[in-house]
Amino acid sequence: MKLTFRWYGDSDPVTLEKISQIPTMSGIVSAVYSVPVGEVWSEESILDIKNKAKAHGLEFEVVESVPVHEDIKLGNENADKLIEVYCENVRRLGKAGVKCICYNFMPVFDWLRSELEFQHKDGSNGLAYVDETVLSMNPLTSELSLPGWDESYTKEGLKALLNQYASVTEEKLWDNLKHFLEKVIPVAEEYGVMMAIHPDDPPWGIFGLPRIITNQENLRKFLKLVDSPANGLTFCTGSLGCTYHNDIVAMIKEFGDRIHFAHLRNVKWDAERDFHETAHPSSCGSLDMLEIVKALHESGFKGYVRPDHGRMIWGETGRYGYGLYDRALGATYIAGLFEAVEKLSK
Repeated sequence: MKLTFRWYGDSDPVTLEKISQIPTMSGIVSAVYSVPVGEVWSEESILDIKNKAKAHGLEFEVVESVPVHEDIKLGNENADKLIEVYCENVRRLGKAGVKCICYNFMPVFDWLRSELEFQHKDGSNGLAYVDETVLSMNPLTSELSLPGWDESYTKEGLKALLNQYASVTEEKLWDNLKHFLEKVIPVAEEYGVMMAIHPDDPPWGIFGLPRIITNQENLRKFLKLVDSPANGLTFCTGSLGCTYHNDIVAMIKEFGDRIHFAHLRNVKWDAERDFHETAHPSSCGSLDMLEIVKALHESGFKGYVRPDHGRMIWGETGRYGYGLYDRALGATYIAGLFEAVEKLSK
């Protein structure tokens, strides 16, 4: 297991120096954020991240993410041209020493929450999702600014995009994902890159849009689309685990050899589709983090791990879900679980 930490570049208040001081931290997870979706990343921009990380004793072997353009998800006439751009980015990242690329296939909206500063009894705050609140939102008229809400869209542009998705069924989205993988995975194989799809977050449809990377059956279907070791998973416990319908440990036991990257965090179920994000330890939420780590270890997992969304604690402010303190605590907790499981299994 290699412990990693998300870094959003030079503007991130969580600096590389701070990340390097977290015990057992091996590297960063980052991306070239300045290039619009659907364009090629320059080799210089990739090497810039690698060199800055190296200067702090950190590796840059995981990219999160190379975004998939909406035209690819829609499967329209621009898709093949944009897939070739994607393949070129995979080639360049592989040449630079990147071993794993995390991406998602969620239409329009990335991970979504209804509340950014859910108040915990201890005075900390974090992210939360209340289904009734989300159902009351209208993405065409809402003035809310939420994670996963792409603010680069004008209302007219967003309306046009949603209208295009009106004819995209789940089966059509599966077809478009298969076409994407058939083009990209051979390139990934050639350049030594493991592609790792991130599950939909939350793992159910929102705003009438289809979502397909949501449960054990669909993960099984996904891995069969292109049956290659390079076609794998980013196993996010907070995404798949925000519904009690998903048996996280059973999923790891079935798919462990195809998990290349793990996002480990805890959530607390408040209702069937209501949850809030908590501190990482098992006692703080609804997920048994020890059993999750044991399942990863028993599956032979040797990939990358990062602590995922953290609360804002000790008066910290910054990018919601991505402060330093709680994620650093999560990192050391995760490292401790892996050490214990590995030693006790000998």
